[in-house]
Amino acid sequence: MAIPASLSAFAELPDEARLWLVAFDRPVDAALLAPDLDALMGRWRHKGVQYQGTWTLLEDRILAIAEPTLASNPSGCAIDGMLRSVGQAAGRLGLVLLDPQVVVARLSGTLRTFTRPELESRLADGTLGATTPILDLALLTLGDLRHGRFERPLSTTWIGRKFLRTAPLA
Repeated sequence: MAIPASLSAFAELPDEARLWLVAFDRPVDAALLAPDLDALMGRWRHKGVQYQGTWTLLEDRILAIAEPTLASNPSGCAIDGMLRSVGQAAGRLGLVLLDPQVVVARLSGTLRTFTRPELESRLADGTLGATTPILDLALLTLGDLRHGRFERPLSTTWIGRKFLRTAPLA
């Protein structure tokens, strides 16, 4: 399977590599992120373990970080430290990291974000529906990203399983 250009940074990593997807409040040029993120990936260690993290930017506003050893040997402290450093880098650039609970939808070709409390009303008013493309920021592995699970119809995501039961389909 050919790897999309945006995922070429991950070409050497296995599908089982642990994945984190972090959304910024607005689009950003990857070149602006590169100095901080490259440095972070180079110094990412915890308790003597050097992690082999790699990153790329998806949709100009979704940071994807993959690391192979944390899939089988997770370290909450190492993950927290990495995410804290990402937040600091974003802050230096005037970016805000969106709450991980936010839902990112593609509406008329544009990415829009919705908080969980907004979902039921957006389903009820027809803004969102079962076929609305959702970017699933809850993916856990690089393989999920590679194999097309990143953007899916709302009805096939955890969001659809939870909220479509209580709201009418649009």
